[in-house]
Amino acid sequence: MDKKRFNDGRSDLRQPLSALAFCLVGALMNIVFSAAATHFKLPVFFDSVGTVLTAMLGGYMPGIAVGYITNIIKGASDITNAYYAIINILIALAAAYFTRKGFFKSIGGTVAAILVFALIGGGLGSLLTYYIYGFNIGEGISAPFAIYLYDRYIHSVFWAQLTADLLIDIIDKTITVLAALLFMRFIPDKIRKLIRFYGWRQHPLTDDERIIAENQSTRKLSLQHKILFIISAAIIIIAASSIGMCFILYHKAIIEEHKALCESVARLASSIVDGDRVDDYLENGTDAKGYKETHERLNAIFKADSNIKYIYVYQVRRDGCHVVFDLDSEDIHGNFLAGDTVGSINPFDPTFEPYLPSLLAGEKIPPIISDDSYGWLLTVYIPVYRSDGSCACYAAADISMDQVKTDEISFVVKCTALFFAFFILILAIGLWLAEYNVILPINTMSISADDFAFNTEKEREKSVERFKSLDISTGDEIEQLYNSFTKTIDETSGYIEDIQNKGRVITKMQNGLILVLADIVESRDKCTGDHIKKTAAYTRIIMEQLKKNGKHLDVLTDSYIEDVVNSAPLHDIGKIKIPDSILNKPGKLTDEEFAIMKTHSAAGAEIIEGAMELVSESGYLMEAKNLAAYHHEKWNGMGYPEGLKGEEIPLSARIMAVADVFDALVSRRSYKEPFTFEKAMDIIIEGSGSHFDPDIVDAFVAAKDEVRYIAELNMHK
Repeated sequence: MDKKRFNDGRSDLRQPLSALAFCLVGALMNIVFSAAATHFKLPVFFDSVGTVLTAMLGGYMPGIAVGYITNIIKGASDITNAYYAIINILIALAAAYFTRKGFFKSIGGTVAAILVFALIGGGLGSLLTYYIYGFNIGEGISAPFAIYLYDRYIHSVFWAQLTADLLIDIIDKTITVLAALLFMRFIPDKIRKLIRFYGWRQHPLTDDERIIAENQSTRKLSLQHKILFIISAAIIIIAASSIGMCFILYHKAIIEEHKALCESVARLASSIVDGDRVDDYLENGTDAKGYKETHERLNAIFKADSNIKYIYVYQVRRDGCHVVFDLDSEDIHGNFLAGDTVGSINPFDPTFEPYLPSLLAGEKIPPIISDDSYGWLLTVYIPVYRSDGSCACYAAADISMDQVKTDEISFVVKCTALFFAFFILILAIGLWLAEYNVILPINTMSISADDFAFNTEKEREKSVERFKSLDISTGDEIEQLYNSFTKTIDETSGYIEDIQNKGRVITKMQNGLILVLADIVESRDKCTGDHIKKTAAYTRIIMEQLKKNGKHLDVLTDSYIEDVVNSAPLHDIGKIKIPDSILNKPGKLTDEEFAIMKTHSAAGAEIIEGAMELVSESGYLMEAKNLAAYHHEKWNGMGYPEGLKGEEIPLSARIMAVADVFDALVSRRSYKEPFTFEKAMDIIIEGSGSHFDPDIVDAFVAAKDEVRYIAELNMHK
């Protein structure tokens, strides 16, 4: 087995097993510390030390795993603990984020983190408790403090309990964070490296490389965000559908449960009332025989369940409901005769009007849910029959439906809490798998492809080796893509080398042809000597010095300099159209002859324009045209052929103007002797601002040692 591959983070099973083991240790810490706090009756929860510590050391995934595992294990003995898994998971996310941002390296950052943990644990946790169970101010760890606040300062059960939970949780999370930081001091770096969840499907990246790969910019939405959106949308849709269906089923079930309870109460009440005595009860009231005994038995039923809002017995007639018995939850008389008096008539409730014909006929009606001045009630009417089979009255029970709302809210909150805990866990796992199996492999391929260098063979070889060293092995289409890219880049490297070799040959041929063409022109002028070579050398010296002086940096790129130097020999190509009698005249030219001589600038531009029409890539020819056309223009606008001035003259032509004049000054001509180097330099300096660009003269003078070397080198030939 390849030892390097065994230790590269993919094939070595020790790392993921160590990370999993540490997660179990973190969950165990939460359970043990929480149990200890309960056993010693400490006013803290101490149930997230392992979560915070694991998130600090291992990041999001281990922290979320510990938070979820903790509450699922605790939920096995008490299901209510499972609802609070979301709290532990949110604390894990916050702890991992704060660690990554360096909060725990300063006191201020640590305090801020503690306050956020307290808001999650005490604030959100308190609200979760309220919506699931409601606040019973006499229960829980924070109960004594909540009672104290309620009695003295905050006369609201909700706000007193919420404030108490927040303040208690600040203490709890302060101890938690300090304990986690203390544990971290004793965990060696070697162990820390084994704690993080890695799932490399390629050669592992360094932390810096990973940051670069994770933050690759994209034109629109990144692949990571798309995966996040897809997973989130899928889970939310499934969860919303599931919670919605569960809620509908729960709602039906709880309504049926209340109906069953209400019907059983009404039936029990109907079994107690003697139908043959109902008329006597209505006529003689409480003095009727058996009335008080029946009332007491009905009252016992009424008190048996707190959900029973009313029990009453009505005889339904066309003029209204005649009260036989009426028991409600408010004993206003302080005795068993609570409710409406016997024989009184209550008008028909509008809710029951559709069922009035059935009630008058003594028929059974279905359970009715109403929401009026009496509250939200479920009502069941059960007929009470006389011995002759006729309906004497109806025994009715009203069950309060207020608890249904409370139970439904509690149900939805419980489902939502469980869903979000599971949602974050699945999302974290999905993103973790996507990161190592998709995002990092693709982004590292992209970065490596961007770094593919074409300048030298050595650089290309390094780029190819870097790409091959990624060693991506996802076992899917991404691995196939990587293998195809590797093969393509390897082959492309060879193609590029071949193209560059041919390009170098073509460039040499091109430059050689330029020199040959320039030599042909120069050979007609018997006075110029090595003029084309020296002027080309001077232009390079000037341009390099201009760069040192910080001038024209946006123009003087390496390619621009090479274009100017390579095309410099063509600056006098127009002289090919000048007659030999004028070109080689030993004496001074007449005005007419000089006018003809000046046409060589325009003629040179025309010749090069003709060549440009035949060449698609003509960057260097453009500078050759500028050199040929404008190297006799002057800074003050007194030159030819167009009388351009200042920066209207192309930079390359302004440079050639200095090089051309200087070489003419230091060279021997048929009509003059050469000037000394110093004298020629003085003339160039004198022409600064009139004939020549001052910046170019400054650069030329600054590089005079190099200029002297070229001038003297050619003089000694």
